[in-house]
Amino acid sequence: MTTTFTTAESPYQADNTASGKAGVTLMNNQIGVVVAEVMNRQDNVTVTYLPSMIRVDCVGRMDFVYADISEALGEDEGFYDAAEFEENMSTHYGKMIHMDDRTVMFGNLEEAAEFIGDMLPPAVS
Repeated sequence: MTTTFTTAESPYQADNTASGKAGVTLMNNQIGVVVAEVMNRQDNVTVTYLPSMIRVDCVGRMDFVYADISEALGEDEGFYDAAEFEENMSTHYGKMIHMDDRTVMFGNLEEAAEFIGDMLPPAVS
């Protein structure tokens, strides 16, 4: 006698369509909380507080403006920078671009490519 087993259909289906979202995971510490509060002021940003981390997700684009974050931390301008951002962030998804005054996250790769293209010098022939 042969026994046949069947597997229940998974409620999780593959979906490879673009979400248009980007996000980061921050440490749930003093700096991470302030960064999340600053980012939560943007209309397209959702902040989720978890016990050991903070999720900051957006639809489209979000800018981590270093001067705004330094001010909210009560520090001099220039305190919060790309190194501080990387120190507090553990993971991200979407396209991330570090600039002198901000880190920009894009949920749409084409928009990020266009942004990078605008920053490149014109081609010399």
